[in-house]
Amino acid sequence: MTTTLETSIRAKTRDLCESILQQPEFGELRLKIDQFLVNDAARQQYQELTEQGEYLHHKQHQGVQLTKEEVEGFEKKREAFMKNPVARGFMDAQDQAFQMRDIVAKYVSKTFELGRVPTEEDLGEGGCGEGCGCH
Repeated sequence: MTTTLETSIRAKTRDLCESILQQPEFGELRLKIDQFLVNDAARQQYQELTEQGEYLHHKQHQGVQLTKEEVEGFEKKREAFMKNPVARGFMDAQDQAFQMRDIVAKYVSKTFELGRVPTEEDLGEGGCGEGCGCH
């Protein structure tokens, strides 16, 4: 990549990042994430839920049948976590952040694929690309 092209791409990427930061929704999203990060109880719930979920997934992947008690215990922890407004806000904010990231990635990927800026129609959810077999 030439120095001029690289500099131009970096500048436009910074502009995009600045535009994202200026969106009111982004400030709300950051606030929810920050509230979660300073809430020790919510973070502890999240860590325990994640660890238990990974353990159960690993166990299942090994072909071991999960017990009713294990599943119910996990669901009970998950429900308690989601009832915590700080935790719920964090999960919603995380989903929004992933959606924003995916939109940017989709536009960039389609630009490389098509050799032009994609239209909304190009970005439709009808399939994952040429020859994928899903459409």
